[in-house]
Amino acid sequence: MVGPLDEYPIHQVPLPVTWAGSSDRNFYDRCYLNAHDRTGEIFVITGLGYYPNLGTKDAFVLVRRGATQTAVHLSDAIDDDRLNQSVNGYRLEVIEPLKKLRVVLDETDGIAMDMTWEGSFDVLQEQPHVMRAGSRVTLDAQRFAQVGTWSGSIAIDGEEIAVSPDRWVGTRDRSWGIRPVGEPEPAGKPADPPFEGMWWLYVPMRFEDYAVILIMQENPDGYRVLNDCTRVWRDGRVEQLGWPRVDIRYTSGTRIPTGASITCTTPDGKPVQIEVESLLHVPLHVGAGYGGDSDWTHGMWKGPGFTERVTYDLTAPEVDGRVMFGVIDHVGRATCDGAEGWGLFEHGALGRHDPSGFADFFDLAP
Repeated sequence: MVGPLDEYPIHQVPLPVTWAGSSDRNFYDRCYLNAHDRTGEIFVITGLGYYPNLGTKDAFVLVRRGATQTAVHLSDAIDDDRLNQSVNGYRLEVIEPLKKLRVVLDETDGIAMDMTWEGSFDVLQEQPHVMRAGSRVTLDAQRFAQVGTWSGSIAIDGEEIAVSPDRWVGTRDRSWGIRPVGEPEPAGKPADPPFEGMWWLYVPMRFEDYAVILIMQENPDGYRVLNDCTRVWRDGRVEQLGWPRVDIRYTSGTRIPTGASITCTTPDGKPVQIEVESLLHVPLHVGAGYGGDSDWTHGMWKGPGFTERVTYDLTAPEVDGRVMFGVIDHVGRATCDGAEGWGLFEHGALGRHDPSGFADFFDLAP
């Protein structure tokens, strides 16, 4: 199983690089990228993942325009050449590591893209993210994140949309480790205590002079189990912004946020006020394969050379009814002490969350 990567002095365990250091079936290594033109008229989300212990790899492209969300799914058997990241007609080219990438989807069921990403600031290594169910580790991941700009084009059913870096911005991350992937596993003993929910907030924003990347996770009682808020300056300085206080604003009768007020603190005690608004939202569990997506699950074996296109009407009751049960990505506009920024506003309030006033999975904002 020796492959091209084994020519390089990058080994961390006494195994070929294509063999994961863990035998956990849920070992994964994937990337996520998004793009928008700041108008709220279109949001493009894409990603590619490898699952060595499941023998699979896959990719997706998700586009929302108006009330329509369109997904292209691609899946195949894994191979040993990780230097060339590709799934069928989809490929990710590393032009300059940690700085510049090219994402290409050859025309597939009416969708095509050729877009180049350029990071505006250095990547940020986030804090390790660990979750347990009883004694079992369900998530143990390392991730880095970055904000940047896009150039190139995307084509949708014959309409070509030009992508230029003066308008198109986005965020990306790469993560690897353990997280639930592939076909469902036998449940075993029911969780004790049972899973009551989680509250999640992820806000990477690009401003002219700096990037702010915030990650928070809380238990149903509001106990914060992950807190990572960092500002990355253009000159390379990295500044921690303390323990943010957050007020999420929801559309009445839903769990879809319209924005948030976030108060951070510099190391010398100065408050940093960030106001975020949503211009367009994309439920990640409707076609992107994240967290309870009934149509597409990362790492699931779909057969060799699998591709499909799926279109969702977000106003249809059977789709709209799913939105509150997963994480939602938004085209995000932000202001920070008078400066304007753009990026991702990602939020999920699943189940009970006492500080938000949600008593269970079905409670909605007043």
